[in-house]
Amino acid sequence: MAVDYKKEGKIAIFTINRPESMNAINAQAVQELHEAMVDFRDNPELWVGIITGAGEKAFSAGADIKEMRPNAVRKDPPTPMRGLELWKPLIAAINGFALGGGLEIALSCDIRIAVEHAR
Repeated sequence: MAVDYKKEGKIAIFTINRPESMNAINAQAVQELHEAMVDFRDNPELWVGIITGAGEKAFSAGADIKEMRPNAVRKDPPTPMRGLELWKPLIAAINGFALGGGLEIALSCDIRIAVEHAR
């Protein structure tokens, strides 16, 4: 699993769980995070979501460039948040680097809370 999705009372917790790659977003993570966000959105028992990255080094380093195909040109690359209609509050718990697509995820949240060493 590239994304851990837990429900604790009225809170949904999403953890990008790829610490070996600084929580870089690959196709599996995009799919899992999007599916978890849709479940959160559609579940009336969940009121607020928190998204973070596994470990203390990175929230998310963005796209996993190791998985990109050479010479592949995408006009509109997929991201977990693009096109998602989410009306519930979402908090980014930024626990390290938030780069590229990781920053995009953080910026799509309503509230961003960062540790002192976050970048």
